[in-house]
Amino acid sequence: MPLRPFSRCQTWLFPPTLEELIPEDHPARFVGAFVDALEQATWVELGIGLEGEVLGSPAYHPRALLGVWLYGFMTGTRSSRKLEAACRDELPYLWLTGWQHPDHNTLWRFYREHRVAMRHLFKGTVHAAVKVGLVDLAVQAVDGTKMAGNAATDRTYDKEGLQKLLERTEKAIRELEDQNETGNDPPPVHLPKKLTQAQRLLAEVKAAMAEMAEEGKKRINLTDGDSGLMKGRHGVVAGYNLQAVVSPTTGDTGAKEAGLLITAAEVVQDKNDVAQLVPMLNQAKETTGRQAEVYLADAGYYSGHNLAVCEQQQQVVVMPEGQEQVVRLPYHKDKFIYDAAGDCYLCPEGQTLRFASIRHTGGKARRLYRAHGATCRKCVAFGICTRDHRHGRELEVGPYDAVLRRHRDWMATEEAKMAYRRRKQISEPVFGIIREQMGVRRFLLRGLAEVRAEAKLLAIAFNLRTLYRIWQRWSHERRITLIEALARQESRHRLFCTG
Repeated sequence: MPLRPFSRCQTWLFPPTLEELIPEDHPARFVGAFVDALEQATWVELGIGLEGEVLGSPAYHPRALLGVWLYGFMTGTRSSRKLEAACRDELPYLWLTGWQHPDHNTLWRFYREHRVAMRHLFKGTVHAAVKVGLVDLAVQAVDGTKMAGNAATDRTYDKEGLQKLLERTEKAIRELEDQNETGNDPPPVHLPKKLTQAQRLLAEVKAAMAEMAEEGKKRINLTDGDSGLMKGRHGVVAGYNLQAVVSPTTGDTGAKEAGLLITAAEVVQDKNDVAQLVPMLNQAKETTGRQAEVYLADAGYYSGHNLAVCEQQQQVVVMPEGQEQVVRLPYHKDKFIYDAAGDCYLCPEGQTLRFASIRHTGGKARRLYRAHGATCRKCVAFGICTRDHRHGRELEVGPYDAVLRRHRDWMATEEAKMAYRRRKQISEPVFGIIREQMGVRRFLLRGLAEVRAEAKLLAIAFNLRTLYRIWQRWSHERRITLIEALARQESRHRLFCTG
């Protein structure tokens, strides 16, 4: 077949315009429309002025810089230096900046100054999706993942390890100082590089030891003192626990769209998830404006306290417990029937366990019920139900036992079982998309406050990806409706420049 003409010296008869660089349904256009539509109040919340300064060199427009960062997070480019290169070489970034080329220092200063305030944009994405009816509030799922921080795992030390490192560092400094003795010669203008590094390490170790003593930490990382050793699916990392509440999106007829929306996001230092259930559900309720009909959670969130609070707040939770096999045993305490009139329990074999005393366990008072030892020794279930020859079977009844029993009865229903089957389809894909498609394997910032800001921007980018896919399928008029909802404005028809 014939070959197409080829030349690297090809010229255009007319130079192309910016509008010709990318398709009309490109994600960069969605980001640009979103940023251009933001109302003045939102810019005030972000701490950004759109008027510029009277004096000084002209600055890059905040709309261009915000668009670059949002599109970068959506597509897996989170480094200011990589964004600088993209603003020179990649057409979507050139379109977003109006063919301008901000350097990495400009991009970094903008991100550093405004990343914490960007959390307002996260709420805006959720509010807009709710306003146009895209959020399925029938069910939401909460889940967590261990995300590596910007710190090496082997730089995490306990008190003993820090002391040994301190001694080795001091010894190394003494040896380096002896090697650089100059006799009668004048001292060097600059300290040797190895000695400077050792002195810097010594200062880090002393600061870490002081922080451990002050805050009572058992371990500390010298690179990021707020990170902790977390055990996840990818091994042990020095990082954080990233939490998210996720809702599926809906179509016009109630059919599910191919999308998920994060309605709450947070970063914590806890190694397990149990303390995060109630705060995450409350955050999701705040951002969406109302409570979901059913919340889904895995066994990592299970506790009597959580169930009691959810019951008090009328939040229906589908959540298995970690000891399901124990509950199925024939003589589990759920099989004992409580008699309120006699304040006693009837065991499966028909024997009575009467109130014996109050026992304090884990700082909580528990009521202790006990059978007669002689009765239990004669029972056919002795050795299975209990092996206590002296006292017989005991039951400890805590403050949440009634709530736990009600929840077990609810989890045994077919409705709860069917609802729980959806959990993996809703919550788990979010972290897979963040890791694989958005390229986020670790946080880039250090310190809990900074990492939380980075996580919020990740959640914003994730939601914008979902909303873009819906926007892409919609007509021009409906696209305007979605952007107006995102911007919280009544009309802004100048958003789209179709040429």
